[in-house]
Amino acid sequence: MVNEGILDINWSGKSILIVEDEELNYLFLETLLSATQAKVFHAWNGKQAVDQIKKDPENIDLILMDIKMPIMDGYQATKEIKVLCPSLPIIAQTAYTLGDDRGKSIAAGCEDFLTKPIRKKELLSIIVKYLS
Repeated sequence: MVNEGILDINWSGKSILIVEDEELNYLFLETLLSATQAKVFHAWNGKQAVDQIKKDPENIDLILMDIKMPIMDGYQATKEIKVLCPSLPIIAQTAYTLGDDRGKSIAAGCEDFLTKPIRKKELLSIIVKYLS
């Protein structure tokens, strides 16, 4: 049922924070989400994401969190955000699938995990679990 209308999603009134240090990856995700009508925000690293949540915790409905970033990685940012907003859904995203990135992400507080390259249908299928 989730996948039947996955491309006709309307998340107007919802806000997604994309935490991504690579501009092309951010633009790709922003483009994929543009059809959903969700408001999209951007943080370049984990520290900016934590600062944004501290400043306005009620304005974000979901976070797409890159794991490997400068200044503050996604694991630490997730831990700090979960202290501030325990129920805010965070979905880890990473190109590094070797080792235990999925386990570390869940242990840090992420609700779900995506591997890059991200596919639109998979991205929307995961997000719909938390925004619908």
